[in-house]
Amino acid sequence: MFFCVVSCLHGGAVMRERLLKSLQDGNYVSGQALAECLGVSRAAVNKAINQLRADGYAIDAVPNRGYRLLSRPDLLTVAEAVPYLSTDALGRHWHHVREADSTNALARELAEAGAPDGLVVVAETQRAGRGRLGRAWSSPRGGIWFSLLLRPRLLPSAAAMLTLGAAVAAAEATEAVAGITCGIKWPNDLLVNGRKVAGILTEMSAELDQLNYIVLGVGLNANFAAALLPEGLLVRATTLIEEKGEKVSRAAWLGAFLNRCEFWRRLLETGARQRLISAWRGRSVTLGQSVTVTTPTARFSGRAVDIDSDGALVVETEDGARVRVADGDVTLRE
Repeated sequence: MFFCVVSCLHGGAVMRERLLKSLQDGNYVSGQALAECLGVSRAAVNKAINQLRADGYAIDAVPNRGYRLLSRPDLLTVAEAVPYLSTDALGRHWHHVREADSTNALARELAEAGAPDGLVVVAETQRAGRGRLGRAWSSPRGGIWFSLLLRPRLLPSAAAMLTLGAAVAAAEATEAVAGITCGIKWPNDLLVNGRKVAGILTEMSAELDQLNYIVLGVGLNANFAAALLPEGLLVRATTLIEEKGEKVSRAAWLGAFLNRCEFWRRLLETGARQRLISAWRGRSVTLGQSVTVTTPTARFSGRAVDIDSDGALVVETEDGARVRVADGDVTLRE
């Protein structure tokens, strides 16, 4: 039975996304029925069908029967992700490209142009992806490379807590969708069996007492062989398909991440930091370990003993002093 589906996307959905929803049950739907449902002409329906085919959707067309969706491509478009979303704001605006230099750079451009809270900027591959401290980030096809634009009701001093929340959300999404348990290395690297599977780069625009926006750039090594990573990373990085032995649904993972990220942001906006800190501590592979810390001005070793209410790492040095690390690189020592 054919049901006309109205998109749940805020701000209205483009016709092709509504068209996919109308075809998702696998039955033939006549062009006339689709045109009436969508409020467009038959020619417009046919044009949208051809655009979907060009994007990799297999759509059968039979005279006097109509159109039927046969298969969907593995793309992180809004149409693929929406079925997994239960958010109010995050993921309700979407910008998908096949390739970008950096999704963070593109998200910042859109933010400066007035893009709304919750915008997802996703690329199937990046030419110049970046990690923390200016490191290059390899972004082969099959990974999950995206940036999330947030305009939270928080002070700039709370930005670090959003980074911790994103790390917890990424771990929760990986556990829910892939069945793989992740540890978090301060502040936001995801590790599986001691090897890095994901990282988060946070950039923000702020004034002294006003947070304009935050861009959370997330890179997850999902459905590609670890051999595609740069040679120097092979002993330190892994991918979900290597760990699980089969592909995971990228759209389901991204939907789960956005759902949990919105949950943690809401808690932070109400001042409930301790619940997030407890969740982060429970997944930490840093606390209790010997670490080496490198900051812009110093390098020292010690034992990571806690994180404080602002998300900074507390390290007890070899002479017994406790040092608060708000920014820097932390290496786990054997």
